[in-house]
Amino acid sequence: MDEKELQDATELEHKDGSGASENNIAGTDTAGNLTSSLNKESIADTSSDQTTHASANADLATLVSSTDHSATSPDATIRIIKDQLIRAKTYLGVLASRGNHGTAKELRARMKDIQRALGGATDDGMLPQNVHGKIKAMEQMLGRIKRMHDGCSGAVNRLRTSLHSTEERLQSHRKDANYLAQLAAKSLPKGLHCLPLRLTNEYYSSNSNNKDFPNTEKLEDPQLHHYAVFSDNVLAAAVVVNSTLVHAKKPANHVFHIVTDRLNYAAMKMWFLANPLGEAAVQVQNIEEFTWLNSSYSPVLKQLESSSMIDYYFGSGKARPGENPKFRNPKYLSILNHLRFYLPEIFPKLNKVLFLDDDTVVQQDLSALWSIDLKGKVNGAVETCGESFHRFDKYLNFSNPLIASNFNPHACGWAYGMNMFDLSEWRKQNITDVYHTWQNLVSL
Repeated sequence: MDEKELQDATELEHKDGSGASENNIAGTDTAGNLTSSLNKESIADTSSDQTTHASANADLATLVSSTDHSATSPDATIRIIKDQLIRAKTYLGVLASRGNHGTAKELRARMKDIQRALGGATDDGMLPQNVHGKIKAMEQMLGRIKRMHDGCSGAVNRLRTSLHSTEERLQSHRKDANYLAQLAAKSLPKGLHCLPLRLTNEYYSSNSNNKDFPNTEKLEDPQLHHYAVFSDNVLAAAVVVNSTLVHAKKPANHVFHIVTDRLNYAAMKMWFLANPLGEAAVQVQNIEEFTWLNSSYSPVLKQLESSSMIDYYFGSGKARPGENPKFRNPKYLSILNHLRFYLPEIFPKLNKVLFLDDDTVVQQDLSALWSIDLKGKVNGAVETCGESFHRFDKYLNFSNPLIASNFNPHACGWAYGMNMFDLSEWRKQNITDVYHTWQNLVSL
């Protein structure tokens, strides 16, 4: 399908920013290697200039070798650069204290050059091709400064102290980041908590449970543009719907199908009753009304009800060190998160549905998406291959022979914030049964 049209149609603002801090501080993981290097340096301080020069050349040869060949770690070169920057900052203090301003100026220029090359890279593949030359030049500069200040044990001690302090701060920040990310994932702001309570109270006190939405004749018209939004967040669902209509050239052609849980049904319905959509149509459904969706029919629902799954999501104290807290968000226990796999059953009379996640903000008219020919494919989506963590090997367990024989570990994942589904093709290919087959295999 035309990926550009999908990318231009929306701006997806996903709200889980965990992991950024780990990328920013990845370079400090070389603490052990750096400490070893410092020990060698302090020994070399008592040697002759010739020995020091030979040692520096040997270190440079090792460095060049390690950067010229692929390493087991995808960020090996990035770690070397950050190691060099730590050493360079220490040498800057020594140069300034001894009045060697010319060399200090040259070192600052080298640091800026290599920092520009590093940029925001989190993977060696994101570095420029000439980065190895910059690394060699920096290492030569550091070696020259070391020879100029041979015997400077004070610099070595300061570097050791700085390294130890940085390691302690790193561990502390990692613990704090994991805790705060977990807390944010499970917490709800007071305003968002009070809004559905007020709406629910108004819904029952005003007898709104007997009221219906206008334009109900549009709900099953396959000629119109139908949207599916599955959410338990009233405000988020309202933003998705309103941002879509604000940019729609013909609002009367748009129909919104909102499915929520029993707890938020009254609040969700009250919001859209109090804030009518004009010529557009809206439908609010309670997932409890889908009596066909039960653990006998859906393998994933059976898994979500298991004690082991509940313990995994709510037993946060058992989280493994370094584990991304977002994977333990209890929201994944909600069937709303898996309801997208049952679209043909929910909308039996529709041919196409655009699924919108509730953290999506639409920025232009989406009508053109319904004219895209999916060429027999069930799902039209935006690829997200810009980062390595969007490949299948980050989501699936390829140590399982069944997974390894059926999937490509380097295949791209896709953004689930906005997907066009051809429900006719879905039914034709019986995708729901395929989904159930894999869910049953996982549960074995």
